[in-house]
Amino acid sequence: MSNQNNKSALATLVTVFFFWGFIAASNGVFIPFCKTYFNIDQFQSQLVDFAFYGAYYIGALLLFILSGSIKKDILNNWGYKNGIVYGLLLSAIGAFVMYPSTAGAEQGQTGVFYLVLIALFIVGLGFSLQQTAANPFAIALGDPKTGSHRLNLAGGINSFGTTIGPIVVSLVIFGSASWSTDELAQMIANNQITLVTVQGLYLGVGALFLIAAALFHFSKKLPALKSDTAFESANKARNLLIILTLLIVGCFGYIFSTYSDGSVATEAIEQTRLIVLFIALFAVIAAIFIAYSSASKKPEGWGAMKYPQLVLGMLAIFTYVGVEVTIGSNLGELLKQGIENTGLNALGLPVLNDSQLGIYISLYWGGLMIGRWVGAITVFNPSNRLKKVLLIIVPYVAFGVILFSNWIAGNEFSTNEILFFAICIAVQIIGFFLAKDQPVKTLKIFSLLGIIGMLIGLFASGNVALFAFLSGGLFCSIMWPCIFTLSIAGLGKYTSQGSAFLIMMILGGAIIPPVQGKLADVFTIQSSYWIAVACFAYLLFYAFRTKTVLDKQGVEY
Repeated sequence: MSNQNNKSALATLVTVFFFWGFIAASNGVFIPFCKTYFNIDQFQSQLVDFAFYGAYYIGALLLFILSGSIKKDILNNWGYKNGIVYGLLLSAIGAFVMYPSTAGAEQGQTGVFYLVLIALFIVGLGFSLQQTAANPFAIALGDPKTGSHRLNLAGGINSFGTTIGPIVVSLVIFGSASWSTDELAQMIANNQITLVTVQGLYLGVGALFLIAAALFHFSKKLPALKSDTAFESANKARNLLIILTLLIVGCFGYIFSTYSDGSVATEAIEQTRLIVLFIALFAVIAAIFIAYSSASKKPEGWGAMKYPQLVLGMLAIFTYVGVEVTIGSNLGELLKQGIENTGLNALGLPVLNDSQLGIYISLYWGGLMIGRWVGAITVFNPSNRLKKVLLIIVPYVAFGVILFSNWIAGNEFSTNEILFFAICIAVQIIGFFLAKDQPVKTLKIFSLLGIIGMLIGLFASGNVALFAFLSGGLFCSIMWPCIFTLSIAGLGKYTSQGSAFLIMMILGGAIIPPVQGKLADVFTIQSSYWIAVACFAYLLFYAFRTKTVLDKQGVEY
């Protein structure tokens, strides 16, 4: 395929990356709204992420199990292009299901919330299929050595979606007016703000999914592309993942059962729920550890999991997606929750309401856009001198896009807020200069910066704490392509299967946010961010450990 067709194909491909970002980041506004509208606690509100990201895991796992049963890679049989088309059609179904699920819903009807979760789960299933195909597709559209740069470019478009998604959804649900907290509560109670607007939003999104599917299907410049490797079975890996799934379903099923009678939970019940959630979390870690240790002794039956860089990378993807999602998803509650009627929130800043959160959630996800735009610079092969200039200019251009997008929506940041975030960007730029485009060094530096940012957020207050938490988006921004590239390095014929295992570990976005939500219910919302510190700490360990593993194998990275 010619270089020009490669560029055309990549341009078409990145449209689906935009959709993922738009919907995923919109959950940051949708979650606090659901908490208010359906009268649920912080853990329940995080089930939006559980349904959405859990679908990624279930979708990838089903593909793996079904492929194993017929001894043929289903996705490879379809081709990456058709896999994306089928995924878009499935997501469209989920978006359209949102309409009947919420028809006639009124404030306080918790049962309707669970129907919303089903619709989001179907959307997520479609995204799972799209992402399983799209990531290796992007890598296959050129030299594998520059695959991470194409993923960064696609990630930059994804992050543009994450930046405008919260703004658009906030406008759709709450309108352009800035309601006071009391006014907003009264309007929701009187059903003046309802789920009708959400219905319209998802009908529109569903239509866009169908248009994108048609664009992919009828595009002559977009190759079908298939992996030329034979399907490799991995019965031991399959059995381990099935057991893990049953454990997670059992844990969350038990927790759901404790909410069924609608009574107010005692302290003992809340602590039990937290313990069960940690059991689910540790089940994932234990499964990875079992695969790591067992496959190293007897690799037969483990498939791609016999490679330690992949198994370590699976847990890295799990913690990375988990920390990226949980920081943003719990941010709304951090800014809303007042302290003993003082009019201040957990950070000592003025309490915000649902209609005022979009601007900060947009800024958090915009931080990911900034980093990914910088990461995509290499795709255009600039000279070393020009590249150094772009490393400084591009982040602030991207910041200008965030400010402009919010300004159009009627949201304005104060001078102090702009200055605080500009300083955070400067720290990120220094990190890029130190990393020198090296995946391992990049992970080490940005994981360490993530730990420092979260610790400052935990122990500081006011804007210092807020922007320390917001900086998490800047430091997460560049991690996905680094982890993905390092994890599949040297896998050979197991590359396709390894990619599927990595997509399954988007499960982190389904498990870690509810764990943080319950930590917030039992303790405080600010202290619940210790889980983000733990996630970044593992990513720092992974950077050191995976380097040792790949060096030992003599694999280039």
